[in-house]
Amino acid sequence: MRGGHRTQIPLFLALAGFTAVNLTPVIWGFLTSIKQPVDAFAVPPRFIFAPTFEFHWQVWVEKGFWHFLINSAVISVGTVVTSVSIGTMAAYGLSRLSSTTSRGLLFGLLAMRMFPHILLAIPFFVLARILGLVNTYPAMILALVAINQPFTIWLMRGFFVDVPHELYEAAEIDGCDAWQVFSRVALPVVRPGLWVTALFSLLLAYNEFLFALVLTGPDTKTLPVAIAEYGGEDINYWSLSAAAAIGIMLPIVVFMMALQRHLVRGLALGAVKG
Repeated sequence: MRGGHRTQIPLFLALAGFTAVNLTPVIWGFLTSIKQPVDAFAVPPRFIFAPTFEFHWQVWVEKGFWHFLINSAVISVGTVVTSVSIGTMAAYGLSRLSSTTSRGLLFGLLAMRMFPHILLAIPFFVLARILGLVNTYPAMILALVAINQPFTIWLMRGFFVDVPHELYEAAEIDGCDAWQVFSRVALPVVRPGLWVTALFSLLLAYNEFLFALVLTGPDTKTLPVAIAEYGGEDINYWSLSAAAAIGIMLPIVVFMMALQRHLVRGLALGAVKG
């Protein structure tokens, strides 16, 4: 037992160091958001200062970033609902096919995901302008669904593949049709995987910048695009950017904490195959 604890100490220290390195930019950004510019950019850094939430107030109240938050939420939720719904059914179908049959389709999906976003941004903009969808929610949702769909299908297929085929056979013997096997047998088993897929789809949609820059306008501008308007050479805007960045993180952090139990189950799904 003691030997086991001794071997875990280096692992714990390594994980603690890795966590500290990853949290340092977040902590530094939060400190910048509650400092005046003269304190935030002092050399050497000042760790004793009078905190102020003036920049948080300016971002969310005076500059109306709550409107951009609503836009990001609508686009992200619409993308998740559409992408996960379509991707789950496609993944289930591909998981029931033989590996030789589905391999070509899966490779094609992966190849689509490899395209640089800048290569697709202009065609999406031209198509949205022809259809009159620029500066609308559907334009962003459809573009993000098209981009994130391969990722959703690949991720969900991995969960469906780990479902024992005996469950499907038993349901078919009991008289279930194809839809009932999918909805009553497969979906309940992979439900934790659905939460994981939904979270990653939400993160991809919530943090998207390039397509939001091209396809949105004053009425549908998202948070990443709004934050990009502040910064540059004027250090007075850097504290505003830091306050907005911290505010963007909070909804995702709260969402992940609320779904922590489901996420752990989803990430462990298929680790032990029964």
